[in-house]
Amino acid sequence: MTQPFTGIRILDFTQVFAGPYASYQLALLGADVIKVEMPGGESARSTNGRTGPKGDQTSPIFMAANGNKRGICLDLKRPEAVAAVKRLATQVDVVMENFRPGVMDRLGIGWEVLHALNPALIYCCVSGFGREGPDARTPAYDGKIQAVSGIMSVTGYPENGPTRAGFAVADAIAGMTAAFGVASALMQRTQTGQGQLVDVSMLDSALSFLSPTVADWTFAGFRPEQYGNMAISRRPTADLFQARDGHFLLACNTDAQYEVLAKVLDRPDLLTDPRFADWDKRSENKAALQALINTVFATATAAEWDERLNKAGCPCSKIWSIPEVVDHPQHAWRPSGMQQVDGLKLMGAGFSFAHGGPKLDRLPPTLGEHTEAVLREAGFSADEIAALTAPGA
Repeated sequence: MTQPFTGIRILDFTQVFAGPYASYQLALLGADVIKVEMPGGESARSTNGRTGPKGDQTSPIFMAANGNKRGICLDLKRPEAVAAVKRLATQVDVVMENFRPGVMDRLGIGWEVLHALNPALIYCCVSGFGREGPDARTPAYDGKIQAVSGIMSVTGYPENGPTRAGFAVADAIAGMTAAFGVASALMQRTQTGQGQLVDVSMLDSALSFLSPTVADWTFAGFRPEQYGNMAISRRPTADLFQARDGHFLLACNTDAQYEVLAKVLDRPDLLTDPRFADWDKRSENKAALQALINTVFATATAAEWDERLNKAGCPCSKIWSIPEVVDHPQHAWRPSGMQQVDGLKLMGAGFSFAHGGPKLDRLPPTLGEHTEAVLREAGFSADEIAALTAPGA
C-alpha cells in the first residue's frame, strides 16, 4: 500500500532528538530517510548506551527516533565526502539538519550551495533560535529552551521554584514542527515546482504550543503562573487528588461534570453549600472543597474511582507509570502507535489512517550499515565507494 511519502528521499544530517524525531515521522510515512553520520556515530548513539538488538552500542533515545531509516557513514571533514554529499543532494527531495546555524555552510553543504545544485530541494534546518537574530548562533538543548520559552515558569509549584518537564518536550515539539514544515513544503512544491527553506526555531515551536498561555498575557493581561497539577481552566476540581492507594488526576471542568462528581461522591452538599455555588466561589474556597473531596476519595482505590467517574461521564485517571502504559490494552486497537519490531516495542505515530498509514518496519541502522548500497544506488563506482569507505577514510 502506498504511503504519503513513498518515493520521497531525505538526506538526514540530524542528531540527538529534535531533528531525528522530525525525520522519523516522515520515515514512518514511507519516506526513504538516509541518515548521515560521521565516523564514530552521532552523539545520541552513546548517550546511556547499551547493546542493541543488532549487537551494536546504541541508546534508548537513538532507538526511539531512528527507525525505518537507512544509515551511511561519511567523514564530512574530507573533501571527497563533501563532494559525495553534493552529488547525493541532487538526487534527493529533502535535506534535514539540526546543527548550529553556520556549521553546514562551513562544511560547504549549506542551503545556498545545495539549493543551487538542486532548485527543487526542500532544506530543513532545526536550531534553538532560527537562522537569524542575536541568539541565532548560541547553543541550545531541550532544557535551555524549556527555560527561555517560559515552560519552566508555569510548571510545578511556586514553593518549589521553576520546574523542568519530565521529558524532552521542547525537542519533541520542535521535531513535530519540523516534520509538519517539511510536509507543507513538499505539498507547496507540487504547486510551484520550487524548493524551499524550512527554518525551524525550537523557541518558536515551543511558544506555538504554548499559545493559550501566551494569550493569557497578550490578550487578557493575566501573568501566567505555576499551578501545579491544575488544568489550564484553573478549576479546583481539575487537579491531582489522593485515593486510598495513591494519586489520580480528576479533570472536572464543566458544570455538568461537577454535578456528576457530586452524584458519584454522594455529596449533594457540593451543589447546595453556598461556598461552592459557582466556579468563582469554588476557586475562592479551593482548600475547603478539595479537602472535602479528598475525604471521600480516601474511601476507595484510584482504579475504583477511575471506573466510577469515567463511567458516569466525569474524566479522570489513575497515574500510570511508563512500564504500565506501554502495555495499555488500548494499543491493540491502535496499530500505528505502540509497535513491535524484532521483539522490541517502540512508539510509532500518534495517528492512524484507514489505509497506507504510518508503520514501523525496521529498527534503526547500525553505523554505516547501508553506505555501500546507498552510494551504489546513487551511481557511485566501486572505486569511488571504496575510497569513501576505506578504513580511516
